[in-house]
Amino acid sequence: MLKSKRFIIILGVILTTIFISTSILAAGFNQEDLLEPVDKTLKFVFIPKVVHPWYDVVRAGAEKAIEEFADQGIKIDLKWDAPPTAEITAHMKKIEANISARPDGMAIAVLDPATNTQVINDAVNAGLNVVTFDTDAPDSLRACYIGHDKNFEDGYVLGEFLAKKINYKGEVAILSGTLSAPNHVGRVNGFKAAIEQYPYIKIVTERPDNDSLQKAMELTENIIQAFPNIDGFFGCNATNPIGAARAVENAGLVGKVHIVGMDDLDETIQYVQKGVIDAVKIQRQWEIGYWTVKYLVAMNQNHTIPEEHPTGSKVITGSDLN
Repeated sequence: MLKSKRFIIILGVILTTIFISTSILAAGFNQEDLLEPVDKTLKFVFIPKVVHPWYDVVRAGAEKAIEEFADQGIKIDLKWDAPPTAEITAHMKKIEANISARPDGMAIAVLDPATNTQVINDAVNAGLNVVTFDTDAPDSLRACYIGHDKNFEDGYVLGEFLAKKINYKGEVAILSGTLSAPNHVGRVNGFKAAIEQYPYIKIVTERPDNDSLQKAMELTENIIQAFPNIDGFFGCNATNPIGAARAVENAGLVGKVHIVGMDDLDETIQYVQKGVIDAVKIQRQWEIGYWTVKYLVAMNQNHTIPEEHPTGSKVITGSDLN
């Protein structure tokens, strides 16, 4: 008797579903009807962590996507609103001011997840389309993260590379970027984990340069003076490998002091070609900008989008360039 009742209930559900589906199709329903037409100029704002040449490549990718949409009849105004320094108060003010302007899309490079999460949630709760790029606040309400977040792995790989380069013994130093930036922190932690495997390698100092090339150069000069037997440097961001390379070259220590770090700014690549920098892990930041615009438009059209779009990284040495 109980089985018969269950069968009748299940049969009823199936018939009801078929009836509803048939009715929708009969009424001419098409999933394309779920999309929203874009009949205005879309206003997008990008808020990087800081004014920095690394983000120029992100912007170039964004502008390419904007060109492609213009060919499709979708116009986009891009506002690029980077704070002059990597400082959380200035960064938060930029985000808050742009929430008030109510753009059609907001892309935020997270400087401090703990602080940025609440303001990102405020923007989403205010009805804005918000994504993160470059660095993420994974516990926030952002719709999507576009970037490369395997930071621990990047630091670890570079640590292994430097350890081999100095024959698994010697003194190394870390230029640690911005202390609150999650990508910098992850890379430093990964580098340390790699170096900890080798008892004859000592990390003699760790200094933050706050994304300042000049400061990275000065710190490297000071470290060379304080530790005359230094064998290597690890730079966790796009700026400090250049600062380290300038200082090492000026000191006449090329080939004796080895450098590994992140990213492929023009000057970085020149130093890799010259053998001043031994290896860098490069990210595809052009892709970050390109896909960020694509997803912001998709959100305005009521498309579904992924929660994360990974863009990857790759080790580059002089043998790859010469």
